[in-house]
Amino acid sequence: MTVGDALGQANSPLPPSRKGVLYGVGLGPGAPDLMTLRAARLIADADVIAYPTLAGGESFARAIAADVIPQGVPEIVMDVPMTVARAPAQASYDSGAAEIAKVLDSGQDVVCLCEGDPFFYGSFMYVFARLSARYDVEVVPGVTSITACAARASKPLAARNERLTVLPGPLPEDELRNRIDGAESVVVMKVGRHLPKIRAVIAALGLTDQAVYVARATLEDEIVLPLADAPEAAPYFSMILLTKGADPWL
Repeated sequence: MTVGDALGQANSPLPPSRKGVLYGVGLGPGAPDLMTLRAARLIADADVIAYPTLAGGESFARAIAADVIPQGVPEIVMDVPMTVARAPAQASYDSGAAEIAKVLDSGQDVVCLCEGDPFFYGSFMYVFARLSARYDVEVVPGVTSITACAARASKPLAARNERLTVLPGPLPEDELRNRIDGAESVVVMKVGRHLPKIRAVIAALGLTDQAVYVARATLEDEIVLPLADAPEAAPYFSMILLTKGADPWL
């Protein structure tokens, strides 16, 4: 069923003053049973769902929620091009937000799916920025990739007064080196094609033995290895966890 069909088939039109609510629902890192009960309930009751895809591929977010998505529910797909240029992705979110707005104006609610947590490097924040000033928005937090990777690697990240530094892998080499050097506990996200650069920076700082590589945490093809044993190529959904010094929780 398309969104247009759903709008045309409304049996009990709501008062024009009543607009739908937009829900940004965090789905967790990948394993479907790590979705929260609230997320599962909202998806199961959804009037319309929305989610991003990358360059026409399958949606990871939809795959996580597949078992609870109602059969026949209208779906809004935001196809985001895989390019370093920002304009094509922004155009995709502009188009998706406009389609979501039409549904909200009709009085129906929209559940927007987001892997991980919506406000932690989550795709939903781009939809939120476009619609939150005009519509009621409820954000449902999800298990983050950071906490999932730490759990799967059995690696506590911070205790007592320690600071946790989160760095995106695409940062320039010099900035990565400076920030890791001055940090206590580090998470490097979005590793992907940047693994050789990140590995070289950590090696130059003499910290390789304190780093763990995690890819596709909580999924069947999950990999957890010392960074020294990590493969040459890494998927986008991979992470490096690095802790320094003694364990303060002992």
